[in-house]
Amino acid sequence: MFNTRLTELLNIKHPIICGGMFRLGRAELAGAVSNAGGLGIITAATFPDEESFRNELHLLKKLTDKPFGVNINLFPTARKFQAQDYIAMCIEEGVQVIETSGRSPEEYMAQLKGANMKVIHKVPGAQYAATCERIGCDAVSVVGNETGGHPGMSDVGTMVMIRKAVENVNIPIVAGGGIVDGSGLMAALSMGAEGIIMGTRFVATQECPAHSAVKGWMIEASEDDTVIVQKSIKSPTRVAKNGMAMKVLELEKNGAGLDELMPLITGTRNPSVYSEGNLDDAIWSCGQAVGLVEDIPTCQQLLDRIMDEASASLARVNYLYSK
Repeated sequence: MFNTRLTELLNIKHPIICGGMFRLGRAELAGAVSNAGGLGIITAATFPDEESFRNELHLLKKLTDKPFGVNINLFPTARKFQAQDYIAMCIEEGVQVIETSGRSPEEYMAQLKGANMKVIHKVPGAQYAATCERIGCDAVSVVGNETGGHPGMSDVGTMVMIRKAVENVNIPIVAGGGIVDGSGLMAALSMGAEGIIMGTRFVATQECPAHSAVKGWMIEASEDDTVIVQKSIKSPTRVAKNGMAMKVLELEKNGAGLDELMPLITGTRNPSVYSEGNLDDAIWSCGQAVGLVEDIPTCQQLLDRIMDEASASLARVNYLYSK
């Protein structure tokens, strides 16, 4: 077992977080991760109104008595239910951990810390970690270019990104991007991180609500089967290399603007993929680590295996050092 500042901060057994995932970060997956010793997270944006979000929180509390978190994306939306509404409900429901993303949580920090919440902010660059520390975040997730979802405008990979972040801040660093197993966990800890955050690996688990066709594609995919779209509109997103992604890239190449791209990149198209298994009907987040996904375990099996692999990696390094 690896005891780090992250496990102590969150009161979890293993230094592993399942990051927020739009439409997939639901109670069943989050509860399974938490019960397995990590930190499960439900994604607030998946639930468009007060009733559905509150119901999901209540379901999660029934599924686990272990710590869990809620991801709140702080970008403004056209929805009536905004970030401040999710935050207010999390406080009301006694949520202990908030993962923020999208933009700085500074304007909400007094409210969050006043409720004794642990705040982890996710950033796509080492340079943003110092801001997280300055405004009072308890930890910061730093994701490199390999990550599924939003890697930021930088092309810097996780290995360099984590080292730079560790050099610049004193709060716990959580490493993300390209990590799916115990070797990745050991690499992150060796670089000075206090734990890891994974998304792509948790999609290919039995408790994730993604369609079986998505999980089957992931098992067959290689590390080259993702692309970054939306960089032309300064909102880069790493997604599965499918028909829709290639169409978006072609439009971007030809100078398409946001108005022309929006019908193809909107998240309202995701249910066709995640619920119905129509793999080419939408862009959907997927990291390069998909090339390391070979099976669909339960979350318990996955976390147990990661910890066994991490111990084996540590033993191997110790053996090499002692020779």
